[in-house]
Amino acid sequence: MGSRVVAIIQGRMASTRLPGKILADISGKPMLARVHARTARCALVQDVIVATTTDSSDDPVADYCAQNGIPCFRGSQYDVLDRYHAAATVTGADVIIRITADCPVIDPLLIDQVAAAVLDDGYDFACNRLPPPWRRSFPVGLDVEACTVAALGRAWSEAGEPHHREHVMPYLYEGVELQLESSVREVGVSPHGFRVALLHHTQDLGSQRWTVDVPEDLEFIRQVFAHFKGRDDFTWLDVLALLRAEPALVRINAGVRHNTLQNIDPRALD
Repeated sequence: MGSRVVAIIQGRMASTRLPGKILADISGKPMLARVHARTARCALVQDVIVATTTDSSDDPVADYCAQNGIPCFRGSQYDVLDRYHAAATVTGADVIIRITADCPVIDPLLIDQVAAAVLDDGYDFACNRLPPPWRRSFPVGLDVEACTVAALGRAWSEAGEPHHREHVMPYLYEGVELQLESSVREVGVSPHGFRVALLHHTQDLGSQRWTVDVPEDLEFIRQVFAHFKGRDDFTWLDVLALLRAEPALVRINAGVRHNTLQNIDPRALD
C-alpha cells in the first residue's frame, strides 16, 4: 500500500496586514475556495484539509468549510507546527504538503513535483522555495513544502524557537548546506539529519509576487482571475504568459515588501 499524502492548507482570519483575506472574494468565490480547488487537483494527494485555529475569529472559516464539504481541523492559533502535527495525526497521513491559504494561484503540478521528491526520491523534506539566505526561483505565491510525518513529528517534539513553531518546517532545513544536483534541484542534509531537496525553475522568477498579503496583492490576483473569466484551472505558466503580455499588471503590487522567516506574530511570544 502506498503512502497516504495529505495537503494541509493553513489559514486564519486574523491576518496582520489584511484581516479576513482568506475569505476575500475573488471572481465570485472566497480565496480559500480557490486554493482548495487548485490543491485538490493534485494527482499525488489523497486528501486536502484546511487547518485553522480554535479562536472564535475563525468560526467563519470553519462554517464555510462545513457548508461546502471541505474537511477542517481547528488547532493552536500561534503554534502552527502543533496545529499541523495534530491535523496530520487526525488524517492518518504519511506525507503532508504545506500550503498557505493566501496563495490562490498555487499550482497542482508544482505540488506534485515537490511531493514526488519525498515519495519517490526519499527526502525527508522537499520544497520549491526556502527563505534567505537560500535563493528562490519560483514566484512568491507558488510556495510548496512537503515532509514525512515522521520528520514532522521530530520537529514537533524537538523544535523550541518561536519561528520554528509559527512557520512549521524551519527545524527541518535550517543550517542545511545545499549542493547543486542539477539545474533544477539542490540537495543536502540538515544539521538535524534531515535529507532536504530544494526544487528550482530553470529561469529565476523569484522576484515576482503572486501571493495575497495586502490590498494591492488582492487587486492583482482579482485582475488575474478576471482575465481567466473566473476559472481556476489555469496553470502558473498561463499566469506567467499573461504577465508578459500585460506587464502593467505586475506594477499593481510591485512595491510590496515580502514577509520573511523573521516575521513572527508578536502575540505568539506572550
